[in-house]
Amino acid sequence: MAETINSGVAALKTLESWHVDHIYGIPGGTINNLMYALDKEQERIKYIHVRHEEVGALAAVADTKLTGHIGVAFGSAGPGATHLYQGAYDAMADKVPVLFLIGQNPQGLMNEDFFQEFDEDPWFNDPGVYARTVTTAASLPHVIDEAIRRAFAQHGPAFVTIPNDLANKPIPADGYYSSAANFARPQLAAPADDQINQVLELLKQAQKPLIYVGQGAINAASEVMTFAQKFQVPIITTALGKEIIPYDFEALLGSAARVASKPANEALPETDLILFMGSNYPFAEAMFKPNIKFVQVDTNPQVLGKRHHTDVAILADVKQTLQRLIALGEDAPASPWYAANVANVANWHQYNDDMMNRDSGDLRFEPAFKEINRISTDDAIYSIDVGDVTQNAVRLLKVNGRQPWITSGLFATMGVGLPGAIAAQLDYPQRQVFNLVGDGAAAMVMQDLATEVTYGLPVINVVFTNLALGYIEDEQEDDGQEWFGISLPKTDFAQVAEAQGLTGITVSKISEVKDAFDEALSISQSGKPVLIDVRMTNERPIPVEKLTLDPDKFDDDIINAFKQRYYAQKLVPLSSYLKQYNVG
Repeated sequence: MAETINSGVAALKTLESWHVDHIYGIPGGTINNLMYALDKEQERIKYIHVRHEEVGALAAVADTKLTGHIGVAFGSAGPGATHLYQGAYDAMADKVPVLFLIGQNPQGLMNEDFFQEFDEDPWFNDPGVYARTVTTAASLPHVIDEAIRRAFAQHGPAFVTIPNDLANKPIPADGYYSSAANFARPQLAAPADDQINQVLELLKQAQKPLIYVGQGAINAASEVMTFAQKFQVPIITTALGKEIIPYDFEALLGSAARVASKPANEALPETDLILFMGSNYPFAEAMFKPNIKFVQVDTNPQVLGKRHHTDVAILADVKQTLQRLIALGEDAPASPWYAANVANVANWHQYNDDMMNRDSGDLRFEPAFKEINRISTDDAIYSIDVGDVTQNAVRLLKVNGRQPWITSGLFATMGVGLPGAIAAQLDYPQRQVFNLVGDGAAAMVMQDLATEVTYGLPVINVVFTNLALGYIEDEQEDDGQEWFGISLPKTDFAQVAEAQGLTGITVSKISEVKDAFDEALSISQSGKPVLIDVRMTNERPIPVEKLTLDPDKFDDDIINAFKQRYYAQKLVPLSSYLKQYNVG
């Protein structure tokens, strides 16, 4: 008799061949046979029992972002499946390969309006690059293998719905195989020299060039910085690209728009040339001047020319393109434009340092970021939630180029910080992990602090409590509306943490912050998770998208009121540095 293998076990072995070593989910009747297979395979693939399927889904997306290997989460039929939807759209928006396994009633009960039954494939066809229901036990591992290949090839989430009876049948042991060892990503040719020369000519003609880099430059930090200095071109990164360039690089302007930094927003209206590298920046239409020269480099032909009229479009890897530009181009002379931006960056950094070093007055968010920077290891991982905390992290985290920084990018999913931290600590158990979150998002997923305890994940959770949805509150202010629907009830997150088995620490004064983070570091180093509840004022972070500092544009009363509100007495507008360095 031919040897057989259980179909559910074969499915898990297929996952293992793709380097999957853990999977998130909550059991249910329609996924039970996959659970029994997980029990049999538990020495090779770990089941992470989350408290909510949405957390598992978002954690799976974070797994892929952090490791490059496929993240996996599952849910049972009906509500278990629909709870995965938030992670599905997060993956779709950020173009992240991820696999979701969906439970379904046994085949004999399908299409009979049975308990928790619904037609799942159409639901997942919208966010998914692949959505199929398995029809035979023998095909189960093959369909999972196909789903993973499609997810990687098409950069998005894939869904496999598994009728429960098909995950517990004997199938031929030699009747399935994995293509993991054969999978390869396309390697694009180096850019043509005639295109490189076109870019070099545009650089020679430009007076105020900028290089704008996104995640496509994540392996090209050295080349970006060399290019910037050689050609005297300041750097802007997308918010998702924050981790690429070290914070202290002299001409790093930060990111633009609202989740952004002052130097980037001031430079964009001045520029006459943007080199758009490895990015599909969604705010380009609003932030980029329409009449400037524009160069785009990307490995995805679908985005070339998408965001701006493009003079030179190069289908190539950012790293290779920069290497050719550096090799073929001549060093630019010292640039007043570059020098003015370097001075503007230094002034912006001084403002942020002054805010982080405040030792009097009410507690704001900046002193907590000072301590995060102080206790962070050289390879710390930051999982950032959505809201003001994203904005503040973009400005204040002094990343060194070796510290991954993840959040929900295009979809901006509140509640993503905790799942990302869980994934990070599972993927890199020896590294330090932070979950930085506002109180609004923390309340959405706080039940899964228990998951950190269950699996001994020593995450440092920092909740910034201001009793409001601050990011939306500021939008309402800008729209001239009375604040409505943005207040939050007072929640003692330290007690919430304690109730779930963590150590909870509360700080409400600047004088308490350093000791709190020292204690948190010690607890984390002992192998246990910890939560710091930073109870701070609800003062608005400086709106760099609405700067009123330039005396050529605003009168003294408006400027002084802005400086008074945002403690910005020492902030200098870029226009002053342009005059100082005689930039026309």
